[in-house]
Amino acid sequence: MPDPRRADLLMRYQRAQAQFTDRVDAVEPGEWDAPALPEWSVVDLVAHLTGEQLWVPLLLAGESPDDIGPRVPTDPAELLGEDPLSAWESAADAALTAWAADDALSRTVRLSSGPAPASDYLIEMTVDLTVHAWDLARAVDGDTELDPELVAEAFRYAEEHLGEDGVPGVFDALVEVPPGADLQTRLLARFGRRA
Repeated sequence: MPDPRRADLLMRYQRAQAQFTDRVDAVEPGEWDAPALPEWSVVDLVAHLTGEQLWVPLLLAGESPDDIGPRVPTDPAELLGEDPLSAWESAADAALTAWAADDALSRTVRLSSGPAPASDYLIEMTVDLTVHAWDLARAVDGDTELDPELVAEAFRYAEEHLGEDGVPGVFDALVEVPPGADLQTRLLARFGRRA
């Protein structure tokens, strides 16, 4: 019998990928150098997510970060080439295919932080894609309205796993929001973003 949790996790991941793809597709030629995050331009952000997708098949195959790091480029020009959208889509498709393997979610992956259940890593990647879709849209004055179900799942994850001090070098501390703020604003605040 199919595992409904597995199907739900894969569906949310695929929707998060699609949401990010829509934002990449909306970037105009002159917007790639626009600031997206501190010290990151739009091209840096898209390259970061593209690289993350390229790691997935290798991690699920049991490789370690030390093995993968030298083989997956970090330079945006190498990762994205002349067609960032196609590079992103190709990496995203490869990652989704790897996640869809029958036993993928029952595996353990070796991350830089140590071994982790693959299902937990998939949830983290879905949250990451969701928050970064907003970062990308905001950087180019695009559609910043996120999928409400993805927002709710990401907020649940943040409430369970993130402290109020943020993660140094990754995201800022919790931002205060006004009473009655909507869930998307509260999610972004958990990741140090001001909506």
